[in-house]
Amino acid sequence: MKLKIKNFNWHAGKPVVFLNDKTAKRMNVFVDDRVAITSKTKVYAIVDIFPKLVKQDEIGVSHELARILKLRTGVVVEVSVSEMSDASFLIKKKINGEELSQKELDLIISEIVHNNLTEAEIAFFTAAEKINGMNFEETISLTKAMIKTGARLKFKGKYVADKHCIGGIAGNRTTPITVAICASVGLILPKTSSRAITSASGTADVIETISEVELPLKKIIQVVNKTGACLAWGGSLGLAPSDDKIIQVERLLNLDIEPQLLASVMAKKISAGAKHILIDIPFGRGAKVRDLEKAKSLGRKFLRIAKRFDLKMKVTYTDGTQPVGNGFGPVLEMLDIIKVFQNDGPQDLREKSIYLATELIKLCGIKDANRKASEALASGKAYEKFKEIINAQNGKDNFDEKIKNLKLGKIVRVIPVEKSGQIVRISNKGINSLCRILGTPETISAGVYLHKHLEKVKKGEPLLTLYAESQVKMKDALKFIKEFKPIEIE
Repeated sequence: MKLKIKNFNWHAGKPVVFLNDKTAKRMNVFVDDRVAITSKTKVYAIVDIFPKLVKQDEIGVSHELARILKLRTGVVVEVSVSEMSDASFLIKKKINGEELSQKELDLIISEIVHNNLTEAEIAFFTAAEKINGMNFEETISLTKAMIKTGARLKFKGKYVADKHCIGGIAGNRTTPITVAICASVGLILPKTSSRAITSASGTADVIETISEVELPLKKIIQVVNKTGACLAWGGSLGLAPSDDKIIQVERLLNLDIEPQLLASVMAKKISAGAKHILIDIPFGRGAKVRDLEKAKSLGRKFLRIAKRFDLKMKVTYTDGTQPVGNGFGPVLEMLDIIKVFQNDGPQDLREKSIYLATELIKLCGIKDANRKASEALASGKAYEKFKEIINAQNGKDNFDEKIKNLKLGKIVRVIPVEKSGQIVRISNKGINSLCRILGTPETISAGVYLHKHLEKVKKGEPLLTLYAESQVKMKDALKFIKEFKPIEIE
């Protein structure tokens, strides 16, 4: 069917077409079906139906699709019902438990990047990865495919490094501190981080409370060349761009998929130009990985992939039995970070940050790593480096102003200890879920402050302080605490 283009400056997040209901009926397509638009090339898009916005002889296109087509309003194109793509057949192949080749994974990842697969198809692909797994060669192929479809960065310097934690631990905001320490002693760290998937906030969410994080590649290069490091959101850079689309689906399905985790982490680190990589795998009750044996199994897979790509890697196995730090939620976690830089923060967050920095400095072959890391933090050298990075990302010296403007939720509720005894369990999942209910990470001022860790407590002492901007959310959070009991005292 031939239809006239009508460009809409609407950001839909992906290529979307808008059809008149009568046109859709003639084509026998429905909302969320896919159509093919043929001009100089063939482009696929998802259907939405708006009777009053487009005429029967028109096809409205979203901002994302307009950028791909590069056609002015009124140009006639051929629109047809999309046939099942080759990538869809390959996803079905994986669902059936078959192995996918490099060429086949290249096609699937390319189709994801170019928005030629629906969220449902991506969900089937991730589910197939979860259920049937991937062998080592498939994981290598997946990593290569993710690298191939994105941008690559390259930095001059002997020590281009990066770190990554597999997540799952509430708080644990070591990255900004570790990056600042390492950059202050001469390492180059083009650090890109994700937003929250299932946690209270991701590193990018926390840094965004005081800094621009959606930086173009050119700006990233400028910031790193100027300061030795960056703290940016990876989704804005086009480094392994398929990963961010897959993460959106993983978040909806609340899935943690090992082959995807391995490929995702390695693809982004390689794309960022890192040659020395530290991987932190927390383990224990309440962590993503329950015991040390499974943690080491995952670590060996990371090391094996690193060897294939000729990278230096160190894997650390850390305590994941309880949250790290006191604040959970974007602003609360940033306040913890600032306190650590000022030598007045949560001791567990401070100690873990120094430990990780030490391991990364040692990995780069620098001697006396622990002393250098500890002195950088204690002397304020790391804090000055952190300020320098933030100011460079913002394009102006406004660090102090940004910190002063950090505000916590207006609705506050202190939860006291119900009985004296020993705290025997603090559920990471429970704390993260509680924060989500309160509104994090979208509401940056919301979250939870944890007054006690696994220690002895007395009845009536503050246990948690909750922050929200909505009475409804606070009410739901209190109900969650009562029913789920994220903290156990014996």
